[in-house]
Amino acid sequence: MHLEAATTAFLAAVRAEYGYSEHTVRAYRRDLQDFTEFADRMGATQLADCELELMRAWLWDRQQRGLAASTLARNVATLKSFGTWLERSRLVPGNPASRLRTPKAPRALPRVLGDEQISRILDRVATRAAGGDPEALRDHAVLELLYATALRVSELCGLSPSGLDRRERTVRVLGKGGKERVVPFGAPAARSLESYLVRARPALIARAEAVQLAVGRADAADAHDAPDTARARGGTAAGPEVAPRLARHTSSGPAAPLFLGNQGAPLTPSAVYRLVSRELAQEPGSGPSGPHTLRHTAATHLLNGGADLRVVQEMLGHSSLASTQVYTHVSTERLAERYRQAHPRA
Repeated sequence: MHLEAATTAFLAAVRAEYGYSEHTVRAYRRDLQDFTEFADRMGATQLADCELELMRAWLWDRQQRGLAASTLARNVATLKSFGTWLERSRLVPGNPASRLRTPKAPRALPRVLGDEQISRILDRVATRAAGGDPEALRDHAVLELLYATALRVSELCGLSPSGLDRRERTVRVLGKGGKERVVPFGAPAARSLESYLVRARPALIARAEAVQLAVGRADAADAHDAPDTARARGGTAAGPEVAPRLARHTSSGPAAPLFLGNQGAPLTPSAVYRLVSRELAQEPGSGPSGPHTLRHTAATHLLNGGADLRVVQEMLGHSSLASTQVYTHVSTERLAERYRQAHPRA
């Protein structure tokens, strides 16, 4: 069996059977594509050539290219998952990656915004939203909800109106591994969401419907001008081919995405990243500038305010308490820094 064919089968199994997130599948695909290209350069194109030494050579090559220890750790995890699948599928007699060792990455403290910084950001977007612009209203709701709930950006973009309980101020989230949890949010986020749902989302849906109508008319015109082409594609004049496309991109209904982009399509993680990055660029401090900074900030502020660590773990959707404990280190570090600045005998 060809090595590339085995990786393709593995990725299909990961998506269909294991329920991994699309983000994880993409990471696996990138890693295995690089691995198979390296193996091809080494003349190891068959699955029988996929041995421990080949894997170690690939990891050493990536290390020599200056990749971070955290990236190498993910590469090892990808190979271990691939090797486990190969063994379970009885394509190889044993897991060739079982003896790989994961490099320990230095654990840097996450970037956390101060109370005044997060207030300035939310005040800025609230001022823009006061003008009634649909995009500004949506951006305000997105940032308020990210900070209020500490959601991952993929979880935020995956929200639907049916998962939002406006009376109880909770949102139902589908997290990593398909695990569902219910997360509360406060009054400011509730007000911004209400404004978005009443004043902005209908306008964005109208834009989507206008785009769909234009696409339908264009397809109908193409079908009229070239009926043979339309029949070859499995459709007739304006109906069977256009309707599924419109159904796929509809922005209304209980299963539709809660947050919509400027043209009414589902809001993408990259769009949220640009929004958060633009706001963080106006604040002092270095480090990551993506949506995860708001997640780190929310978790740290909860612990600083006296929230129980287990409660924060549940809110963040962490399967391990160790993942949540990093925020206690952040709180301790900030406390020590303030002590050094303020105490006369520090």
